[in-house]
Amino acid sequence: MVLKTFGWSFAVTALGLVAAVFYGGWTAFGIVAILSVLEISLSFDNAVVNAGILKKMNAFWQKIFLTIGVLIAVFGMRLVFPVVIVAISAKVGPIDAVDLALNDKDHYQELVTDAHPSIAAFGGMFLLMIFLDFIFEDRDIKWLSWLERPLAKLGKVDMLSVCVALIVLMITSMTFATHAHQHGGAHVDKAQTVLLSGIAGLITYMIVGGLSGYFEDRLEEAEEREHEEEEAAERAGKPKSAVLLAGKAAFFMFLYLEVLDASFSFDGVIGAFAITNDIVLMALGLGIGAMYVRSLTVYLVRQGTLDDYVYLEHGAHYAIGALAVILMVTIQYQINEVITGLVGVILIGWSFWSSVRRNRALAAAEGKDLNSDEKTEVSSGV
Repeated sequence: MVLKTFGWSFAVTALGLVAAVFYGGWTAFGIVAILSVLEISLSFDNAVVNAGILKKMNAFWQKIFLTIGVLIAVFGMRLVFPVVIVAISAKVGPIDAVDLALNDKDHYQELVTDAHPSIAAFGGMFLLMIFLDFIFEDRDIKWLSWLERPLAKLGKVDMLSVCVALIVLMITSMTFATHAHQHGGAHVDKAQTVLLSGIAGLITYMIVGGLSGYFEDRLEEAEEREHEEEEAAERAGKPKSAVLLAGKAAFFMFLYLEVLDASFSFDGVIGAFAITNDIVLMALGLGIGAMYVRSLTVYLVRQGTLDDYVYLEHGAHYAIGALAVILMVTIQYQINEVITGLVGVILIGWSFWSSVRRNRALAAAEGKDLNSDEKTEVSSGV
């Protein structure tokens, strides 16, 4: 079962890691491995959401999502999007960006280094908004309750996450300008770049959120119509039309899933820039990760087991928050990519272990309850 579901992912992992060694040695191997783990961990919640919607679709649309949809996800967002970001930031054509990355690494590195403040500000703000919207929402299940309870209360204030993000951006750009001024003002214009790029990141987050919300609303409307038609058919004594139920809403489901996947992959792609600027390593790592998202989605549809690890979503969002802070810091200071990658991996691992401990505690508590019930039955002579 596991080999059948994850077979392609294992094969792509092996090929990707071998390609990384040939491309840049064992350092490249390590970076691709970290990027893969980062993408998988940040996409756990994506797989859970995908599975929940895929269950409602018929076999044809499931196949469409898991083939064409994955091609869009892997090649569109994970391979093309990083190139587009570098091309826009460095003001070169996408083909030139790939050519430089492969054939003139020194010049490419120079271009990306110059463009890094704008990439970091854009990505930092986008990731920060994801984290803030998560942490300010009141949830039934809390991981770090000492932190999440007070923040959930604060989250009742409208637009708080936007205000906090803008304050962080303002402080970052002012700090950058002050630092540049102390060094002769050579990079004062970069402060404006940081400010504008950060605002662009905020706007992008709101557009993606708006599109997701739009498709979600359309999906709900379609499902309501299907439900009404089913009830009408049942009252008239006609058989339910399962094909109609799967078919009518399926197109909006597919579009909604693609928008969701695009928005989820933003955090992985942007987070990858905190680890490496090399688009080849980025494409390898994120491509491997995206394959596991597909496999996890299929596994969830068939088994539905990852819902048990309730803190994984929390861990992924804390990792996003950490990456956002790291990206904003790298505007001015250099941070080793291994440290950056390990922060996310540690947070995900911690949340996974917390989920396992919680499950064991719940199982032990249920066992005690069963034992006490049995004793009561024996003592009462039942």
